[in-house]
Amino acid sequence: MFTNTIRSALRARVVPTPRIANVMRSPMIRSFPNQVRLYSDHHEETFEEFTARYEQEFEEAYDLFEVQRILNNCFSYDLVPAPIVIEKALQACRRVNDYPTAVRTFEALRHKVETNQQYEAYLEELKDIRQELGIDLKEDLYADEA
Repeated sequence: MFTNTIRSALRARVVPTPRIANVMRSPMIRSFPNQVRLYSDHHEETFEEFTARYEQEFEEAYDLFEVQRILNNCFSYDLVPAPIVIEKALQACRRVNDYPTAVRTFEALRHKVETNQQYEAYLEELKDIRQELGIDLKEDLYADEA
């Protein structure tokens, strides 16, 4: 008896309701047709603003993670940071007592600049802070590999 009920339900003709068919045929109407997304519409930071912002961030860095995070963000831009920013980064490395990050900062700077002359200019500009903090370069530490 149960099987007969199932058979009759399966054999029954399915009639589509016109209401569903009309909904499927009608075009979708946008709720906001004039909406435009402006993802790139934002304030562009000047080099001076960039320098001032990162100087402030390095002065406020309180632990090694913060110093490394700020360095990573600073070097991820498509520009070479100003010498004062590198100086503040080195002072922050000293404040959190992390010598390897200070050495790697110069290594990152070497990869970031376009020519060796630019790198030498940065080294000349930062010579006093390097001597004050006692930071050696990777080239000095591993002279045989260079």
